[in-house]
Amino acid sequence: MASETAALGLGTIGQISMRATDLPRAVAFYRDVLGVRHLFDAGPELSFFDCGGVRLMLSRPESPEFDHPGSVLYFRVDDIQAAYRALAGRGASFIDAPHLVARLPDHELWMTFLHDSEGNTLALMSEVRS
Repeated sequence: MASETAALGLGTIGQISMRATDLPRAVAFYRDVLGVRHLFDAGPELSFFDCGGVRLMLSRPESPEFDHPGSVLYFRVDDIQAAYRALAGRGASFIDAPHLVARLPDHELWMTFLHDSEGNTLALMSEVRS
């Protein structure tokens, strides 16, 4: 199986799906609060956004096994303090303040976590050069 995957040559992630129990509310949050570029809607159940070349699909759960919060999405930002203030000003609900996660040889890694309108956890991350 591993050799089949290597031979297949999986590339970059093309799309990520996040559960949205209230799709219009979720669309408004990602578009208006986070400022993610809305691409298109596909009927009343799906909405798509562009996250720097990776497509984000917001969808109502098709069945109970898909009705759970998604994985944590980590959004890169240049200035985490400015992004934190801007998103908080637009009504984003943060779990914590920006904080240092790791000191690496050539940069510091900073993060802050927040909830989207559907209860999914998101993060902002910033690599601050020394």
